[in-house]
Parts: sequence; structure tokens; C-alpha cells
Amino acid sequence: MRNLIFDIKRYAINDGPGIRSTVFFKGCLLNCAWCHNPESISPFPQKMYSHDKCIGCNTCVEACPENACELTPQGIVTDPELCKVCGICADVCPTKATEISGEVMTKEAILEKIEKERVFFDQSGGGVTFSGGEPLMHAEFLIELLDECGERGIHRTVDTTGLAKKEILLEVAKRTEHFLYDLKAMDTAVHEKWTGTGNENILKNLKMLSAAGAKINIRIPLVKGVNADEENIRETAAFVADLAGEKKKVNLLPYHNIAARKYQKLGGEYDPGVMEEPSEAEQERCVEIFAEYGIEAIIGG
Repeated sequence: MRNLIFDIKRYAINDGPGIRSTVFFKGCLLNCAWCHNPESISPFPQKMYSHDKCIGCNTCVEACPENACELTPQGIVTDPELCKVCGICADVCPTKATEISGEVMTKEAILEKIEKERVFFDQSGGGVTFSGGEPLMHAEFLIELLDECGERGIHRTVDTTGLAKKEILLEVAKRTEHFLYDLKAMDTAVHEKWTGTGNENILKNLKMLSAAGAKINIRIPLVKGVNADEENIRETAAFVADLAGEKKKVNLLPYHNIAARKYQKLGGEYDPGVMEEPSEAEQERCVEIFAEYGIEAIIGG
């Protein structure tokens, strides 16, 4: 598997302390129904197409070496059997209607981009955050980057689902000042229904990481119809309160439907089904429940 990066976000303020650069690895072992970065799930390059940006110039059709692109009344249609995702169509597109998500980047290229933001790190107590997708899928490359950032005195945060071998997680923990750790749902059947995978190893790894003394913020995507019910929130709060080490702070991230357009760009449709954004009152109730267990929970972040 190649170490694909699908974005490097500058001036990130919600991915750890201070102002940060966030490096997004492509590929995830979960397939969350609410994912707001659906291009992060596949570990392979993907073509993304925006019909509203397309001017019908036919440039990509003429440039495609596989004859995979066709201009139709509905815009550019790509034959997935012919397309090799070489990126030539994206390179020649004058309006960037066609893009390729996923780029192989060297350690040096990534560090060069990170270094350009060092002045903001130094002024704000920030640093670099490795996110995804799931950065632990790229453990060897991630560890190389963490080691180099450590040598340069750059604060390191890893944003993870926690779905990895415990040995990998412990090696990463030796090189990381801060974790952002996702919790989706406490019931493993519910977790599997909405993410494609059970949560046993995720919960076990969180306990292990806490016992090892890691600094951890818990992140919970708050989705009405999935995990925003009182039973799940109480079970989550009790679990978090029982973790070893210092009390963990919890960030509640309310669901929103802003990713629908990305699914369309990938050639699919987005059906939220029963998923809804929780009301302000429902969000505040979740905050209150965590407070009953001695846990500070905030909306956002």
C-alpha cells in the first residue's frame, strides 16, 4: 500500500492545541455512514468530478490516453473499466472540475510544508497533526515522520480511530505528545452497523493507551439516530470516566450534511437515512450527562 496524502491543511485550529498543520493520510479501516471526508476511506487514488465547474471544453477527453472520458449532456462521464486514475485529465482541466484525491508524497516534501508553518507553531503552542483516514494504517511512514518532527522540536498529535495492532499504537505513543481518539458508539453491534467494524479492539486500545499515560482527547461524532441517545451517552461517559490517568476531555462533534457534494464528486449519492443533526438542546443534554460523570465535554473542537 502506498502512503497517499489527500490534503495538508494549514492554519488548523481544531486538530489539537494551538495553530497546526494537519496531514491527512488516505485510507481508513472504518466506513462511517456520516464521514465528512469520504475521499479518505479508500487507500487508492480516486477521481473527483464537479459538474458545476465543468465548461465542456473537451480537453480531458482529448488528453485521456485510455479514452476513458466522454463528454455527455450530463457532463464528463468516466468509464471505470478503462480509467487508470493517471491524473492527466486533472492536470489539463482548466477549471479544476476534475481532481485526483490521493498523492504519493515523500517524507521530505511533507516536512517542507510543515516547516513553512513553524512560526505559527512557535507563537501559538501548536504543531503538526497526523490525521486521515487512519494514519495508523501507514505506521512505518507515520513513525518516520513523527521521529523527524520530534528531532525538530515540533509538537506531534495523532488523530486516530484506534483500530490498529496494540504494538503499533504503543510505538506511535512513544513519539506523540497528544492523541485525538474517536469514539463512535459503545454497543459493538451498533458500531458495526454504522462503521462496518465492531469496536472491541478500539475500546481495548483506548484503555491500554490511557494506562500508558498518553495525553488523550476523546472525539465523538454526535449523530441523532445513531449515537446521540441518552443510553449511549451515559455508557460512553461511564467508560471515559473509568479510564486510567488524568480525566479526559471530550469533544462532541455534531453531525452535519455538508459531505453530500463530495459523495457526488466521487460519482455516488449520499442518503442520510435516519441520521440527523442533534438540536442544541440535545447537544447540551449530552454535555450535562458527561458532567454528571466528572467529564468536561464541549461542543466542537
